[in-house]
Amino acid sequence: MASCAALSSSLVEYFEGEDFYRCGYCKNESGSRSNGMWAHSMTVQDYQDLIDRGWRRSGRYVYKPVMNQTCCPQYTIRCRALQFQPSKSHKKVLKKMLKFLAKGEISKGSCEDEPMEPSMEDAVAGDMALINRLDLQCDLKNLGDNLKESLEREVKKKGKSTKKEESKEFIQSQDRNEELGSGEPSHAVEVHAVPKPGKGADLSKPPCRKAKEIRKERKRLKLMQQSPAGGPEGFQAPREPKTKPNQPKSLEELIFESLPEDSSHKLEVRVVRSSPPSSQFKATMLESYQVYKRYQMVIHNHSPDEPTVSQPENPPNGPDCGYGSFHQQYWLDGKIIAVGVIDILPSCVSSVYLYYDPDYSFLSLGVYSALREIAFTRQLHEKASQLSYYYMGFYIHSCPKMKYKGHYRPSDLLCPETYVWVPIEQCLPSLENSKYCRFNQDPEAADEGRSRDPDRLQVLYKKAILPYGVFKQQQREPGEEAAVLQYASLVGQACSERMLLFRN
Repeated sequence: MASCAALSSSLVEYFEGEDFYRCGYCKNESGSRSNGMWAHSMTVQDYQDLIDRGWRRSGRYVYKPVMNQTCCPQYTIRCRALQFQPSKSHKKVLKKMLKFLAKGEISKGSCEDEPMEPSMEDAVAGDMALINRLDLQCDLKNLGDNLKESLEREVKKKGKSTKKEESKEFIQSQDRNEELGSGEPSHAVEVHAVPKPGKGADLSKPPCRKAKEIRKERKRLKLMQQSPAGGPEGFQAPREPKTKPNQPKSLEELIFESLPEDSSHKLEVRVVRSSPPSSQFKATMLESYQVYKRYQMVIHNHSPDEPTVSQPENPPNGPDCGYGSFHQQYWLDGKIIAVGVIDILPSCVSSVYLYYDPDYSFLSLGVYSALREIAFTRQLHEKASQLSYYYMGFYIHSCPKMKYKGHYRPSDLLCPETYVWVPIEQCLPSLENSKYCRFNQDPEAADEGRSRDPDRLQVLYKKAILPYGVFKQQQREPGEEAAVLQYASLVGQACSERMLLFRN
């Protein structure tokens, strides 16, 4: 036995057999169920191991959904931050922020719940804009003689049929082209109209061609120019050393793109420790709380709750800021407009909560903050190599508003039975058929971290720490053993031996 005077472990109080309660996702009055415990203290390693077994915290309360019984199963999801590539819609949010900071432009029709992935219409519009630009840039004078003659023959051959198709010409106005070039969401509109006199197809020019065809012709022309006397048919020019193609901008390049000196706004992101509160946190606590209060009342129509807390740790091989709970504050022109509550753990940055000033909803701060937190994870990885994941909480496939988390790729879902990570692409077909799924396809696989020896579980009883095997010899309370065994099975063997289970 050990005295609690030297207590530095996690101390939890477990609550067994919680009843069904109202679900916040599908609004079922008695459909949600979870197990929970109150964390009087919690080490970062214990919490890392707990979230890797499906647990999640809300303040000091740590809970785990009963996956095969709750109405909306909640699967732990993580993004592989080092391999993350922003999608088209992610880039759109970053560009929107840059436009606002540089010129004060506010995009119309933006909201926090905008789709995380581009719609099919957006993709088509983007392709059409590319083809139009390529067509305008194409100049017959730059083509080789042979290629030019073949194109002219094609024009003459299709001249007659072109007249018949003039009434079905695809028309896009100049305003539409300007909109596509602006980077704002738009949709291509196909209009069938009879051309006005003098405005029909110009038969002296080739018909519009696909971008793929243009690229092929340019490549062919390049090969012809490299060969002697134009080169015979089928000639292949000597291969040149491969060069890296134009790489898309990285997440960091998109976020930290330089702004003009006369920018309309200035955005600064500060990371401050929230528990125990740093001097910076104390100095900004009132302003931060006012933003939080407005967010809860305006966005969610809720009253504010108490702030969250956890233990800090500063090991030598960890990030400079240390591990624990932090607030990532977003300062716009000297004023806090958003706060991301995060936990920095041994293997990940875990997103806990975000609140923001409702007046700035047009900036899609939920998406923007997630991208900043992924970039922050990659920054921390440079100092702490084992820290490489970004945990986004729970993925709920049956809830449309929560499915957006699956668009941060590559990402994995946690198997609720064996607690192994499975790529989300492999999980989605099963989730389409059933709300609750075991993702591990090996029927023989079991939970490797399961409780194998409950007697080694650590108990804090009357200011003394003792193994459960000793404790149970002294206590014969009805239901005591069942509750302890349930706790052990949920937290796993490693946590049960490190954390202290409070019993009175």
